[in-house]
Amino acid sequence: MINVDNITKSFGDRTLFEETGFRINTRERVGLVGRNGHGKTTLLKMLVGEETPDSGAIRIPKNYRIGHVRQQLEFSEATVLAEAMLGLPANEQGHHWKVEKILDGLGFSTEAMQRAPAEFSGGFQVRLNLAKVLVSEPDLLLLDEPTNYLDITSIRWIERFLSSWPHELVLITHDRSFMDRLVTHVVGIHRRKMRKISGTTDKYYTQIAQDEEIYEKTRLNDERKRKDIELFITRFRAKARLANMVQSRVKTLAKMEKKDKLDKMATLEFTFRQAPFSAKQILQVNGLRFTYDDKQAAAGPLIRNFSLSVLHGDRICVVGPNGKGKTTLLKLLAGKLAPQQGTVTYHATAETGFYEQTNVETLVPQRTVEEEILSIDPTIGRQVARNICGAMLFRGDDALKKIQVLSGGEKSRVMLGKVLATPINLLLLDEPTNHLDMDACDALLAAIDNFDGAVIMVTHNEMFLHALAQRLVVFQNDDVEVFEGGYEYFLEKVGWQDAGFKPAATAGPRPSKKEIRRRRSAFLTQRAKVLGPLKEKIRQVEGAIEAEEAALEKLNRALLEATEQQDVPQIAERSQKIHHCQTKIETLFFDLETTTDELTTREKTFDAKQSVLEADLGISLNED
Repeated sequence: MINVDNITKSFGDRTLFEETGFRINTRERVGLVGRNGHGKTTLLKMLVGEETPDSGAIRIPKNYRIGHVRQQLEFSEATVLAEAMLGLPANEQGHHWKVEKILDGLGFSTEAMQRAPAEFSGGFQVRLNLAKVLVSEPDLLLLDEPTNYLDITSIRWIERFLSSWPHELVLITHDRSFMDRLVTHVVGIHRRKMRKISGTTDKYYTQIAQDEEIYEKTRLNDERKRKDIELFITRFRAKARLANMVQSRVKTLAKMEKKDKLDKMATLEFTFRQAPFSAKQILQVNGLRFTYDDKQAAAGPLIRNFSLSVLHGDRICVVGPNGKGKTTLLKLLAGKLAPQQGTVTYHATAETGFYEQTNVETLVPQRTVEEEILSIDPTIGRQVARNICGAMLFRGDDALKKIQVLSGGEKSRVMLGKVLATPINLLLLDEPTNHLDMDACDALLAAIDNFDGAVIMVTHNEMFLHALAQRLVVFQNDDVEVFEGGYEYFLEKVGWQDAGFKPAATAGPRPSKKEIRRRRSAFLTQRAKVLGPLKEKIRQVEGAIEAEEAALEKLNRALLEATEQQDVPQIAERSQKIHHCQTKIETLFFDLETTTDELTTREKTFDAKQSVLEADLGISLNED
């Protein structure tokens, strides 16, 4: 168990956390969410001791091991396999098969495991660091944006791996669907506070919205109550017979806590500028072939005999393992590379916007954000450039920040801003969600959805694939093909040729049908016996909350009527009832959250038991 206890952390005049915390219990998998710059990575650094809170404490059990992926790419061994084996626990030294399994899942072939770590790209070197952490089996695994350097097959592998992770996990990722499929709880950093709930990100964001709505309603109600009391004091201060009542109101007013109006949170909202396009087809690709060097050509070109017709309004997603040519294809389509064979033909009125994941290196460190936007097209003027800066959350003087002081996520927003600066009707995006937080990803998804032109996007984000893809360009089995259909249809008809977990062979003979039925019935009966009362209690509490909220609404209307009639006794009585009702609602919400947490924990326990029992019986308990 880890306790983050009442911590505060500031950098200069900027406060990230203010007297807040949460707890990680045994076997909980926690998703950490919050906007870029709000302290997610800082919190992870605190957990590993690289940062310390200004006040409060982080309490970690003695001999508790925390594993995290180091960003330093320094290796001491001659091969990838030997380097990864450094992470093995002391009692497992030499268990190379365990390391090989994890390296294979992360995309290292048997041949690649025998090569030197220095021969690989930075992305694969980070994967190697990840493998070293996974094989060490720490008590708490910290993962900060692991999908940024994994391809789609490795993401699907690590999702399966983490689903059976037997210890604690803290995960930061912009990929909401990836997080939701893995975590048992969500911890959100919002308005310098941390809030933990059981369930998914949808439940967390819904709860935050409800809390802020309740806060605002309570604030307005308190303001009305304050004005009523102040009016009573003003009107009856001079009447001696009401002196005691007036004095009581004065004391009540002094005790009332004044709630400040919540600051409006800046949100990333933008649209791509539309260039007019009246034709049907915007791009035609015929017989494309490309390879980088003769050595690679001997093994086969990255892209060969590839053809594609792109229509206005198309949503095409390019998917497949890393290193197979996805980014190369996008560069060919954008005209950044010349094909060795074949043609890429644009319509005469096509206007292209190209966002490349490595393009942040092209930003000029000494320029300001505004100057970078203007560098695309100085004729748009400072006001338009400032509007684009504002849309990318660089408001006011933030637009004058130098590129060299920006974080990775902020630089990515600058690159998106440069795409926004030019009217386009064809949008080419290479992994645009990397380094964006969930809110920014949601805004990008909405902007792409509202864009009238054609979109060709390289992505491993399965939420984007499910939401946007109408057609796919699939790199798989050393080939590239066009799949006519969405991502769900692709998974159904073709699927990824990635190696999944094979069920372990069961020891001994399979139980008889009678024994299977008996054990299945006993398990399901026990599950229902434990979970049923909790579900019923949740249903009853939710019903009680609805009833109390309806009663509160009636009381608020009655209070308004009494106020309009200046009926002082009724104002006092109804205000007291409103306070009692609000207190009861708060108690019910606490009861609901506690019961829901208990239900989630017990469900996870039964899910784990079910997996073991299904493997033992060789059946799915969900089957009739």
